[in-house]
Amino acid sequence: MKSLSFYIHNLYQNQQWLDFILYLGLGLILTLSLMSVVALVLVYAERKIAAHFQCRLGPMRVGWHGTLQTVADALKLLLKEDLIPKAADRFLFALAPFLTVMAALLSLSVLPFSLSATLSNMNIGLLFLSAISGYGVLGILIGGWASNNKWSLLGAMRAGAQLISYELSMTLSLLSIVVLSGSLNLNEIIASQAQGWWIWRAHLVGFISFVIYIISSTAETNRTPFDMAEGESELTAGFHTEYSGMRFAFFFLSEYVNLFIVSAIGSILFLGGWMPLHIGEWESFNALMDFVPGPIWFLLKTGALIFLSMWFRWTFPRLRVDQLMRFEWKFLLPLGLINLFLSSIIALGGFYFFP
Repeated sequence: MKSLSFYIHNLYQNQQWLDFILYLGLGLILTLSLMSVVALVLVYAERKIAAHFQCRLGPMRVGWHGTLQTVADALKLLLKEDLIPKAADRFLFALAPFLTVMAALLSLSVLPFSLSATLSNMNIGLLFLSAISGYGVLGILIGGWASNNKWSLLGAMRAGAQLISYELSMTLSLLSIVVLSGSLNLNEIIASQAQGWWIWRAHLVGFISFVIYIISSTAETNRTPFDMAEGESELTAGFHTEYSGMRFAFFFLSEYVNLFIVSAIGSILFLGGWMPLHIGEWESFNALMDFVPGPIWFLLKTGALIFLSMWFRWTFPRLRVDQLMRFEWKFLLPLGLINLFLSSIIALGGFYFFP
């Protein structure tokens, strides 16, 4: 006959599993809701920003000033027929969009919106984000190959080469901040900027790391002028040429969520994240900045970097593939290595503004 302690132990273990499932479900619901809101807002914002750059109005008909246009487009994609090419690998074709969305979902789960508003405060948060960014390209490669379309395959190969190449420069820029802050924890990196943001406090190396990161992250998200993976003029739509309906919407969703993620990481590493703007011992100025809540600071800084990325898209022409790769391997990567070396010297010597 089983003892009472056996049943109590089993009940305790089952309760742990129930708690785990409950927290996992809540986390997925919150993160998916955040992804949907981010994508809807950014699509509308880009349409309006592009319109003003081109001296026009943009969407104006659905909702006040076209605010419901992206909602209408999302409903349209949900209702469209989901086609799969006859010669495609059906399983991999269906799996690819989910891989790209999952990469964005996992990245959002570790972003600190404030000191307390973090779904998962990991000690190796920056390493986790760097690893997940490499995982996201699998969905693009699988989708391009499984489509059984030469244009899709060429776009996927371009995306793979581009992301693998620019991942190196982006990692070097991240390592510079790790050296300066002495931590991989995102909240600790933010806290290390209490005396000033790393973009200017670490003399010139912080600004150079920021420039390298902005260029590399633009290439990582396949946005103009680095959007050769989609290349409408020569590849139709690149790796997602054969996708339609909800599966196409997943690729579209992950693109804008990734734009938000890379901008959020940039604000965390270089602009202090949720921390207010503090300058040395300027107590009156610092006290005034503390009145603005942390999440507002985070969203303002992230929004500024998103606007910068959209500014690039609607200003610069698309590069050729050979120009893109030459720029990375012959200029950006050597600059990143030199900058990392200088960051190490500054960190060892403590040569900061407001140390």
